[in-house]
Amino acid sequence: MGGGASTLVDDLVTNGYTDLTVLDLSAAALNTARQRLAEKANQVHWIEADITQVDLPANRYDIWHDRAVFHFLTDPADRAAYVQTVLRSVKPGGHVIVATFAEDGLPVMRYRPDELHDQFGEPFVLLNHCKEEHHTPSGTVQSFVYCYCRRVGS
Repeated sequence: MGGGASTLVDDLVTNGYTDLTVLDLSAAALNTARQRLAEKANQVHWIEADITQVDLPANRYDIWHDRAVFHFLTDPADRAAYVQTVLRSVKPGGHVIVATFAEDGLPVMRYRPDELHDQFGEPFVLLNHCKEEHHTPSGTVQSFVYCYCRRVGS
């Protein structure tokens, strides 16, 4: 989710992971990753879409990873649409990893671990959480909170 130009997909492909999907709002960011992967880009399903409006396949994904999207959803309706997309598209028993700016992070939607889990609710069990001090290339520090959940139910 919000994978854009991130190198996470490169690492996953290099380490033998298959059936990968990268979704981002930015065609330019997706193209950067595609070009970087060269012929390996054909091993990835690329989706250019707005997560609040996309219709992803039901019960399709084993793992959902987001380190760049949820904290920018400041409208409650957008957050609800995102959560519904996760609920619909992550397989029961699948895993959800979401990172947002922590409560002392940048002035967007910021969360404590319990607040972030509350956004997803009972269909997701909070398995773990941690805080990270991310050092940007410009030398600033951004405080993130990661929540790792499992989707329950059928």
